[in-house]
Amino acid sequence: MVGRTPLVRIKKLSDETGCDILAKAEMCNGGGSVKDRAAYYLIKDALTKKKLKPGGTVVEGTAGNTGIGLAHMCLAMGFKCVIFMPNNQSQEKIDMLKTLGAAVHPVPVVPWDDPNNYNHQAKRFADATENACWMNQFDNRANKLAHIETTGPEIWSDTGGKVDAVTFGSGTGGTVSGVGTFLKEKNSKIKVVLADPQGSVLYNYFTYGKLERTPGNSITEGIGQGRVTENMKDAPIDQARAVMDVDAVNMTFRLLHEEGLFVGASTGLNVHSAYEVAKEMGPGHTIVTCLCDTGQRHFVLSILIASNTIEPIHSCHRQRRVKIFFGRICPAIMRIHNRG
Repeated sequence: MVGRTPLVRIKKLSDETGCDILAKAEMCNGGGSVKDRAAYYLIKDALTKKKLKPGGTVVEGTAGNTGIGLAHMCLAMGFKCVIFMPNNQSQEKIDMLKTLGAAVHPVPVVPWDDPNNYNHQAKRFADATENACWMNQFDNRANKLAHIETTGPEIWSDTGGKVDAVTFGSGTGGTVSGVGTFLKEKNSKIKVVLADPQGSVLYNYFTYGKLERTPGNSITEGIGQGRVTENMKDAPIDQARAVMDVDAVNMTFRLLHEEGLFVGASTGLNVHSAYEVAKEMGPGHTIVTCLCDTGQRHFVLSILIASNTIEPIHSCHRQRRVKIFFGRICPAIMRIHNRG
């Protein structure tokens, strides 16, 4: 069960801005995230090109959700699944992968150009294993095609073609590039906005043409990049927005207390960007983003709950607890995320 996810209206933010802020509820995919779309297309591409045969092994380097999507597909289609991932990802994601039958190899966090980067380790493993195929989600354009053929058309259909802007974060680049490509073909005036976390190069690349990281590191999982992937190279980006962690996390609080949506920081980043785009464009516009997955998969949100940092409901309380989170809890999380 992949695709045809609901398009939900974020009521409070929409009412505040006079716009319709809409979000694809991607946690409604069978594997629980937007990455199910790419996972299906990556396996389909490998089968079409005869790189993967019945009973074979699917291998990928992933920060979590793509791996979960692939593991679901492998169970349904009779393949084995092996995942290499950075060892700064949430235990919840690792446990989920193992429950789904995947072999998981957490490896130290090193840059892309290091031969021990988790993606390169995944490729070497696949190359050395009979009837195994590395999915290569970052640079395999089947990822982007998933969103050209499914997410983009769904947004166009669900809005009746009345969409003024879309905004998404980027890890592999498949979602923002694929959706943007499809919608621009329908209406070139639709604005495509990249939401980029701190510590990523993409804001500076699309704003100034420079591959320079913005200051700091981010607690968001699975988005932000240190390079321009193949899926992003021809992305029709009209604007890039740099989103601070404090704004992404604050938006997760708002979505929980105002909409009853328990989501992770990557979704907080998306919706914060949509909110800012709505304020910038003014009343009467329709802005679409996505809810990537649920908060249960995120280490950060688990800590918020366990520490009773999430409490209802008043804005002053929420703002105070976001400050407590970044003053006391976030430094410990960042030490974990930056290890290795």
